[in-house]
Amino acid sequence: MFTLVDAGFRAIIATSFGDIFYNNSFNNGLLPVVLPEETVQLLRQQLHEGPGAEVTVDLEAQTVTGPDQSVYPFEIDAHRRNRLLKGLDAVGYTLQYEDDITTFEGQYSEDAPWELSAAQQ
Repeated sequence: MFTLVDAGFRAIIATSFGDIFYNNSFNNGLLPVVLPEETVQLLRQQLHEGPGAEVTVDLEAQTVTGPDQSVYPFEIDAHRRNRLLKGLDAVGYTLQYEDDITTFEGQYSEDAPWELSAAQQ
């Protein structure tokens, strides 16, 4: 399956996103930026009037800078921001805690050996 990330997109700006698209964007490493309608329209107008103009999205600062150098803040969940900054998908994020998971599983096996027996049957 070909995604927007495969096509080179790293962020997409709109006034809103459907829940499934929004959540899948993060899973695919794409940043969906929600800005007010008037801001999105202004950015589109500036891009239309100045072919080759650029819009910069700064995930660390949580800002969008338009072609006229105006800066617009956006909100993003801290957990999702952190995952994108580190380039982690759900599995990569979980593997950060591999040692903790192994320790927990070992302790759980000692504390509840009947669970392990039932799982092996």
